[in-house]
Amino acid sequence: MDAVTPRRDIWLSLEDASAIGAARRIAIALAKEGGFSEDHTGRIGVAVSEAASNLVKHATAGVMLIRPHPDAATTLEVFSLDGGPGMADVEARIRDGHSTAGTLGIGLGAISRLSDAWDVHSQPGRGTILTMRFHAPGSPQPDERECGMYRPIGDEVACGDAFAVAGRGDTLTAIVCDGLGHGIAAAAASTEAVRVFREHTDATPAVIIERVHEALGGTRGGAVAVVRLDRAARTAAYAGVGNISGWIVHAEGRQGMVSVHGIAGHRARGIREMRYELPPHGLVVLHSDGLTDRWNLSGYPGLLTHSAPVIAGTLLRDWAVRRDDACVLVMRVER
Repeated sequence: MDAVTPRRDIWLSLEDASAIGAARRIAIALAKEGGFSEDHTGRIGVAVSEAASNLVKHATAGVMLIRPHPDAATTLEVFSLDGGPGMADVEARIRDGHSTAGTLGIGLGAISRLSDAWDVHSQPGRGTILTMRFHAPGSPQPDERECGMYRPIGDEVACGDAFAVAGRGDTLTAIVCDGLGHGIAAAAASTEAVRVFREHTDATPAVIIERVHEALGGTRGGAVAVVRLDRAARTAAYAGVGNISGWIVHAEGRQGMVSVHGIAGHRARGIREMRYELPPHGLVVLHSDGLTDRWNLSGYPGLLTHSAPVIAGTLLRDWAVRRDDACVLVMRVER
């Protein structure tokens, strides 16, 4: 995510039929900006319309996020999140002509054909997370092993939380920042943290935190955490200041990573870097305090086998608190 470029994440509440057209128009406009062909843009419009129509007709509290990928403007991402009724047999619902009244199965066959990459996780009574990616021909394709999402509080346009990922493949460095408070001033702090991060991605996480701390002195400040993930060695180096939560997640549970108390830009003493061993098929998850620490993935059968976008969407849908900005970053460990 480029710190000097306005964030383009667009959240839509899918409450009535008028929202279907709005979702389609937004997706088409972003696709054209990303250099997609007319034919490809048409496919995107149909796929987004199918997903939006499902939410309006069958979902509970359905929302959609449409955005250019944070690190690849030629990739368009669409997230469809709802709280029910869910589907017991997703594979059956993908087959054209097979749907059950009151479920979101209708349209999945078309979505699977029209998307360049897609994933879905559904649970009866809990809801469905559907993700789609569209890539402009000939453009590099982002790795689905990592995904970050943020959502502003209430009707705020600016989000005080931010994330960024640098690197590709086996070695990644990532930051999550929660600017103090909400709105434009909080967003300015987190945007500055990302800018400094981008300039120092070769440094260790502790040094990056120190540089961010120095740079945020003229802002409200915020909570910041940086992690370096080495998939080949299965290790993570981590440093943080404030209440960003870092977790190592595996099938049996999760392990917390240690941050020090303080506010980057104002009070940040004793910054230290910790090193952790990573499980072979686990996750590294960073999130702001806009997500409750009480989240638990054990109640989502099969979720850990899904892509990072679906896991991030699940965490944001079910564990974000409504009285704060929220940000979550998910990175898979496997090579």
